[in-house]
Amino acid sequence: MRILTLFVRYGKDKYADADIRMEELADRTLAGSDRRIVLIDNLLAADAVEYTGRGNVLIGGDNSQWEFSAWGKAIRFVGSKIWCYDYVHFVTSAFQELHTGYLERLSTAMLAATVSQPIAIGHVDCFNAPVNICGYVSQHWIRSSYFFVRPTEVKALGSLVSVRDRLPLFSGDPAQPFHRNAPVDKGFQTNVIGWLTGSGTGQGVEWHSRFQLTAETLPYFESKTRAILNEHLLSVRLRALGCALADVTWLSTAIAQQPGPNVRLLSLRDQLSNRVQDSSMRNRLQSST
Repeated sequence: MRILTLFVRYGKDKYADADIRMEELADRTLAGSDRRIVLIDNLLAADAVEYTGRGNVLIGGDNSQWEFSAWGKAIRFVGSKIWCYDYVHFVTSAFQELHTGYLERLSTAMLAATVSQPIAIGHVDCFNAPVNICGYVSQHWIRSSYFFVRPTEVKALGSLVSVRDRLPLFSGDPAQPFHRNAPVDKGFQTNVIGWLTGSGTGQGVEWHSRFQLTAETLPYFESKTRAILNEHLLSVRLRALGCALADVTWLSTAIAQQPGPNVRLLSLRDQLSNRVQDSSMRNRLQSST
C-alpha cells in the first residue's frame, strides 16, 4: 500500500510537534505501508523547497484558503507522481483536536480492503438537521483534519477549494455577520455562529478555540467560515463524483465482521447510528432526514 501524505501547518507555534506525532501515529496504524510526506507550511515563502530525507519534502504553501489551497499547491508540486500512490492522505496540524478515538482504528488492512472502491475515509461529522449550502442540501461531511482519498477522485475534483472571496457571504457587521443574500440557509448560519462563538451546534460539544464575535475578530470569523464551507462542500463534491464517504469507526467494525474487498457501505445516517453509543445522539440521528 503506497500512501502520499499531504500535511499542512501554519508555522510551529500552535502545534509545535504535530508532524512528529502524525508520523508516530502512522507508524502504529499504517505499518507495512510505503509512505511519503509532503509537509506544506503556509507560513513559509511560496517558493520554499527543502528535501528532508526518505523521499519527504517541505514546501511553502498557499494560505489564501487555508489548508484547501495548501493541499492544491502540494498536489501541483507532486504532479504526475500522484499516480504512484494508492491513497492520498490529507492531514492538518490540528488533527488531534476534539474527538480522536477514530485515529487508532485506521489500518493498512482497512485501506487495502477499500482501495478498489471510490471511497473517502475519515471521521464523518453531522448536523442535527440538513442544511442548504450553495444550493446543495446536506447533513454529513468528512472531517478535513485527517482523511484518505484515492488519486483518481483527487484529480477528478480539480481543486479542493469550493468557496472563494467573490461569493456574497458576509455583511461586514459582527452583529449579523452573514449577507442577506448569502447562499447558505439560516440553519447553517446558526450552526456556524454557535460553533465558532457559542455553545456548539446542539450536540453537547464545544469547539476548542471559541471567540467573541467583534469588529476585530470578524475577519477571522469570515476566514474560518469559508474553511468550514470548503470542508463541507468537499464532501458534497466527492459524493457528486460517485465517491462514498466512510466513517472510520463504523468501517473498522464492518471490516472486522465481514473481511475482504468491496465492503458494503451503509448510508451515512446508518453508519453514524451504528457508530454512536449515546442513546440521545442516536435518537437525533435516526429522526433526521
